Amino acid sequence: MRLPLLALLARAPAHGYELKQGLEQLLGSAYPQPNIGQIYVTLGRLEKQGLIEGQDIEQSSRPNKKVYRLTASGQEVVRTWFDTPEDEPRVRDDFFMKLALAPHTGIADQIALINNQRRQYLNSMRSLSKLAAAEDRDNRYAHLLIEGAMLHLQADLDWLERCQEELEELE
Repeated sequence: MRLPLLALLARAPAHGYELKQGLEQLLGSAYPQPNIGQIYVTLGRLEKQGLIEGQDIEQSSRPNKKVYRLTASGQEVVRTWFDTPEDEPRVRDDFFMKLALAPHTGIADQIALINNQRRQYLNSMRSLSKLAAAEDRDNRYAHLLIEGAMLHLQADLDWLERCQEELEELE
């Protein structure tokens, strides 16, 4: 949450609700909606770290609001984030751990685990398809997010098929 908030503040100063709305508008309904409480906790931490500065703005008919702006240190953190490629291979996968441990426990059947996971992935794909149909066609980022998630799910389904083939050969 901290880096996306910093990136939004690189565009312009904003208060917490504007940042929440910015994320929601940018990423659409497929992305988990940010919790406003978590946003404000994160903004407080970023301010303590010197990555943003907050300024109280008086409002005539409402309580003051705090508008945050990115500091030079914050801008450097955002620049570094954008310059650093993501390297997160899924070698620490909970499902794979279950699959590998199942024959050693006598509690779970590997093929049943695969079938259960396959159903979960297919349900997720159906949900994403519905989201894609309901999402504003002009929100390219939301559609790219949904498409990426569906491609990952398809790769996971293909991998489950490969696991099942391999395990059935061992029998």
